[in-house]
Amino acid sequence: MLIVADENIPQLEAFFGDIGEIRRVSGRTMSANDVRDADILLVRSVTRVNRELLEGSSVRFVGTATIGTDHIDLSWLEENGTRFSAAPGCNANSVVEYVLSVMSLYAERKVLNDWSQLTVGIVGAGNVGNELAEKLDRLGFSVKLCDPPRAEREGDLAFVSLDEVLACDVVTLHTPLTRDSAHPTLHLIGKRELDLLSSEQLLINTGRGEVIDGAALNERLSQANAPLVALDVWEEEPRVDQELVGKTWLATPHIAGYSLEGKVQGTEMIYQAVSRFLGLPARKQAGQFLPEPALSKVSFTSAADEQAAIRVALRACYDPRQDDARLRHIMGLPTSEERGAAFDRLRKDYPTRRECSSLKVQLKGTSKSLQDSFRAIGFKLKI
Repeated sequence: MLIVADENIPQLEAFFGDIGEIRRVSGRTMSANDVRDADILLVRSVTRVNRELLEGSSVRFVGTATIGTDHIDLSWLEENGTRFSAAPGCNANSVVEYVLSVMSLYAERKVLNDWSQLTVGIVGAGNVGNELAEKLDRLGFSVKLCDPPRAEREGDLAFVSLDEVLACDVVTLHTPLTRDSAHPTLHLIGKRELDLLSSEQLLINTGRGEVIDGAALNERLSQANAPLVALDVWEEEPRVDQELVGKTWLATPHIAGYSLEGKVQGTEMIYQAVSRFLGLPARKQAGQFLPEPALSKVSFTSAADEQAAIRVALRACYDPRQDDARLRHIMGLPTSEERGAAFDRLRKDYPTRRECSSLKVQLKGTSKSLQDSFRAIGFKLKI
């Protein structure tokens, strides 16, 4: 059995080595010739899986180690009897921790003594948006959710309009990319929506780049009273808009979900799906393949300021300014092609990033509220 897989999917051999032969290929340039003789195809979001790629191949199963499926022609797979599985929620916590770290930087910029004073509007209450809302609620934030499809299915009592979300201090986008649905998200945030935002607000996008109209955003950021913007996803990746990068407050190369835990959980989820498809027992779990973290413990005493302690611990696990610096550095390359290739290398060679659950926080004589905050974020506590 031949398994063709994106070369950047982690722990391929550990999970799939005893199932079949593994052929690693570039996900960005994967072609029909690469997959023609494959039985199983494993991809990430950079590969378009459609008739052009698969027609005439022997592929019987397609798995994507991602939460999104907009790169997959699901109708064509179904019509051709090709089984499919994604990894919904695999890196949700990684994205949530990215947003929390960005928010901690924003609260520090605004000189807030208590970051929970910020109101947060979440657009898209799927795996990521819902988990973010739950953590923010436990941390004491005021949160508003906008998700029209869920509002229709479940009643709108728990949801608000997009305009109400756009009035919050922080607006964070977690929608899939849809074009033909009842509530399309393509360019959901356009000129009208951007004009509602002011310099007192922060807009974060970790969902899909095309959810924001890039041209409209570029224009808005050149105007007075423009919001701060943190973008992890971009239109036309990997050839991102050099000018737009220069105008954003924080710019990162589509890595919000790139914690080691999130990536390995994605591999585990498609391994489980492949095992079910083949009728094999699924004995392997992500935890078996997570190494000891480089930083295992931090300690705070009763003298610690609560907000400062949270910032220190969050950024010990992840500080988005490092990825911002790397992306801005490659924007100095002379051509769009070179910048695009470098963007992909930033993702391929991404340094190991661990989630907050990998860090044990020792608290000596600290307040119960600080203990509750660390628990809410997901740190392991030693009191």
